[in-house]
Amino acid sequence: MEYTSQNIVYHDNRVTRADRHQLNQHKSFVLWLTGLSGSGKSTVSVELEKVLHDRGVRSYVIDGDNLRHGLNADLGFKPEDRKENIRRVGEVSKLFVDAGLVVLAAFISPYTEDRENVRNLFEPGEFVEIFVKCPVEVCIKRDPKGLYEKAIRGEITNFTGISAPYEEPVNPELILDTNKNSFHDCINIVVDYLLIKNLI
Repeated sequence: MEYTSQNIVYHDNRVTRADRHQLNQHKSFVLWLTGLSGSGKSTVSVELEKVLHDRGVRSYVIDGDNLRHGLNADLGFKPEDRKENIRRVGEVSKLFVDAGLVVLAAFISPYTEDRENVRNLFEPGEFVEIFVKCPVEVCIKRDPKGLYEKAIRGEITNFTGISAPYEEPVNPELILDTNKNSFHDCINIVVDYLLIKNLI
């Protein structure tokens, strides 16, 4: 007999999210960093994690490239694959938040609808969208992985900013302009926001 949704029951834990917040002495939430390749998402997320760790905040970075080595290794870069990639990341982030952690999710996540679908998985205030803003021309000059060069030559298809679209966030909680601000300043902007919102 095959399992169906009618045969699957959600089991509640005896330890609640509030219990974990009390133990950790901070709330749990997801910081969703979206932006073009080379905009600085990964740099901001790993440096921010270190700052949060030093403040006693239990956090974890989920990076797009890292997940494609494992959980999402079966996905390509067609629109439907990108959609499934972000759906899975959203569900994993939800588990981490329920476990009491601060999640730093660094994903291009080019489509507004996909980002909103992830937001809808969380309670109000638990999803902080951070637009890591940088002109594509600057990202091309940075090109830390050499991907833009390959995309321009046509060696990589469906590459965001070149042969695939990026839909900028309309109303993100934060905008980090890495072309105008240092990464140090960007980290401080995020930390100040979290303190003001009493999240840490």
